[in-house]
Amino acid sequence: MKFTTIFLSAAKTGIKLAELPRIATNKTVYDRFMRLPVDENISLLTYVWIDGTGEFLRSKTRTHYNIPKTVEELPSWNYDGSSTYQAEGSNSDTYLSPVAIYKDPFLQGNNRLVLCDTYKHNKNPAGTNHRASCLDAMTKVKDQIPWFGMEQEYTILDRDMHPFGWPKNGCPEPQGPYYCGVGATKVFARDVVESHYRACLYAGLNICGTNAEVMPAQWEYQIGPSEGISMGDELWISRYILHRVAEEYGVVISLDPKPIPGDWNGAGCHVNFSTKAMRDENGIVEIEKAIERLSHHHMRHIKAYDPKEGKDNERRLTGKHETSSISDFSAGVANRGSSIRIPRSVADERKGYFEDRRPSSNCDPYRVTDVMVRTTLLGE
Repeated sequence: MKFTTIFLSAAKTGIKLAELPRIATNKTVYDRFMRLPVDENISLLTYVWIDGTGEFLRSKTRTHYNIPKTVEELPSWNYDGSSTYQAEGSNSDTYLSPVAIYKDPFLQGNNRLVLCDTYKHNKNPAGTNHRASCLDAMTKVKDQIPWFGMEQEYTILDRDMHPFGWPKNGCPEPQGPYYCGVGATKVFARDVVESHYRACLYAGLNICGTNAEVMPAQWEYQIGPSEGISMGDELWISRYILHRVAEEYGVVISLDPKPIPGDWNGAGCHVNFSTKAMRDENGIVEIEKAIERLSHHHMRHIKAYDPKEGKDNERRLTGKHETSSISDFSAGVANRGSSIRIPRSVADERKGYFEDRRPSSNCDPYRVTDVMVRTTLLGE
């Protein structure tokens, strides 16, 4: 059956595209065209931005007739916000303002990825542009040198949206052998993970580790330490790279915080936080002060820690599967069932950082780091 017939048939019957036969392009042909020489002064710029869902990314590419060294050299651009859930069709122009630039691991050479803020026609930030507020907060506390590290968990799915490597008509063996596992029956799609790791390093990101997670087909990578606003910038661009790598392999990345109901771990994006004072001698005093402030703003943080203001995290923060209850604030040393965990080494050395385990895997890192700074350092 020809693809056009399949497509029209799918449109009439409501079949999802993921259920259609897998059709792959020929990478050998692609490589032949990508070897064609181009002017050495040309740079292809892929502008990347957060769409109106607050979870997903969009991108488009333009030709730039020199090799940019800084983001300040790059022009603003625009796009159809009505097609990204960010504007009405009658007034759809939405604007891209470049904020960070990275080496492009896909087109390579002189080409660059450009992370952008989004703005409405009246120059106000678009609804899902939380970077503007985050930058304001980070500027105010710059002298305290806030460091962040975020642990991004995610699940790899096949195109039918079933976890990659799982039996199609059932589940694998219960959790236990999969965390940091080795072997074909313990981990799935390591090639996707290692390709993403390498691509992030090429781009210049502070990616510092990766590991298989507790649920099979679930993985984690860590970005950081990153200072101030760069935490959100690097996590968002690392997510873009992850989705693009998965696209190459024909698999799907899910940031859903509870992708499989039942007795399976959910997915989070724990945030590790410190200031210079916390990292200095006897910094535990400042850590305890910060945790005390956090204890008075639990629901404020819950609302900031997933795009649906707590509705996604409800499915994950149950008090089971290494999570705290979404209703209660708690803190403890080496306790993965608490809202805030102080690592054992930090308690022993009496300085370092603490981990907030509440953010969901699909959180906006700008909102997470913004509210962290405003609560613990600005007293807002």
